Amino acid sequence: MPLPNEDQITEKLRAVIDPELRRSIVELGMVRSIEVKESGRVEVVVSLTTAGCPVRSHFEQAVAANVSQLEGVTEVAVGFDVLSDEEKGNLQQTLGRGKLPQGALAKVKNVICVSSGKGGVGKSTMTANLAAALNAEGHSAGALDCDVYGYSIPRMLGVNRKPEVNGERKILPLDSPSGVKVMSIGFFVEENSAVVWRGPMLHKAIQQFLEDVAWDELEYLLLDLPPGTGDVSMTLAQLLPQAKFVVVTTPQPAAQSVARRGAEMARKFDLEILGVIENMSGFTTPSGERFTIFGEGGGQLLADELDVPLLGKVPLSEPLREHADGGSPLAIAEPDAPASQAIRQAARGIIAATPQELPVLQATPAAAEAPPVSGTPLPVVQ
Repeated sequence: MPLPNEDQITEKLRAVIDPELRRSIVELGMVRSIEVKESGRVEVVVSLTTAGCPVRSHFEQAVAANVSQLEGVTEVAVGFDVLSDEEKGNLQQTLGRGKLPQGALAKVKNVICVSSGKGGVGKSTMTANLAAALNAEGHSAGALDCDVYGYSIPRMLGVNRKPEVNGERKILPLDSPSGVKVMSIGFFVEENSAVVWRGPMLHKAIQQFLEDVAWDELEYLLLDLPPGTGDVSMTLAQLLPQAKFVVVTTPQPAAQSVARRGAEMARKFDLEILGVIENMSGFTTPSGERFTIFGEGGGQLLADELDVPLLGKVPLSEPLREHADGGSPLAIAEPDAPASQAIRQAARGIIAATPQELPVLQATPAAAEAPPVSGTPLPVVQ
């Protein structure tokens, strides 16, 4: 049986993705060596960014699973070493990052940035309710408040205390009553105090929330971005090259045209836009009369322009505002309310647009051969 060559093995290793940097270990230059023995044993050495890398087992399993698919491979052995300081510097330069991750986001499957071009469109309300809805649908979710100047996620998710630090000196996110893990600058400042920071401080704070918080295993981490396309948005685009965007707008043309600028920023950094959510799409009175206070059709127009789906149209709702102020997301507190139904529909759209791990089907063992028929033969009547 012919043995695979180094090029064939390297090609298989392109499918092994660093779960935090979201790129192939081949592209990142993390494959130190490949050796093929005559017996069919393949030895691969992978270079880690840190000796205590929390996803070491992920690399070991993924390398073994992919390389063992090649014909002639009888065994796969995976070894590890650590990148030198010079190699780390080269990798930082390649990625355009000042610091390599230490594994804090390694177990987060999907990072979703909730953005808008302008303030006042209900972006934070959507973030809190989407995270709660995703969790209610059986998909673990977290919410990171990146709106440093206008933080409101803690109040909307009903949490407000100082986070603790674990033995590895990672900040532990707070668990909200709805099951969503939460982190915000609001946990570290005096209540209702203003944050007066310049751009470099914002960059450092966001980087710390991404790299020094123990998010652990999450299917979705939703980031509530500040309005516009400023420092925070560019920092996130730099730190999270595989993040996806959801754009929130109101129906009016002015909001829709400004929201498009935020989408254009995401596309300049080659970030995927999952879809558009239209908030405050209309108000229905108790008698059933409907008023389009903020106009109509802006969300669909924006979705068509961006060639992405309209994930949901959330009606203007007093209970939605009341529950946000009370720290109890409407999507959980009143799941049958029209606004809740629209938000849950948007959450299902996000789930459908993001990769899910499918269960591995076990091979069905071959049925045992039926035993021969035995017994006393019956007489045949002529």
